Amino acid sequence: MAAAPPPLPAEGATSGGGVMAKLEEQWRKTKEHAETYPYVWGSYILVYGGLGAYLAWRWRKLRRTEDRVRVLQDRLRKLAAAEESQAASGSASTAPTLPPPQEPAAGPTKPASGP
Repeated sequence: MAAAPPPLPAEGATSGGGVMAKLEEQWRKTKEHAETYPYVWGSYILVYGGLGAYLAWRWRKLRRTEDRVRVLQDRLRKLAAAEESQAASGSASTAPTLPPPQEPAAGPTKPASGP
């Protein structure tokens, strides 16, 4: 396959059309390279496509986890507000009650190890 001579720049290439002409030339070179070396571009697609799919999956999983945490935080906030309002209304009508004393955990105690 013989290489075609590069096209001559258009008259508008020096003004606003220069960027478009460069982009078209780069696209042509890239397309030619992809047709010449399809296995290279296939490996690019396989590697970067797989990486992109993995990152998208992880991003979505992170978003779901954040959504679940927000829902749980909201539920906890509502529960704490309800308990606080219940405690405030209960303490205004009656005298404060002491919590029951905590008993030590029952179970065998380990003897201190000696030298």
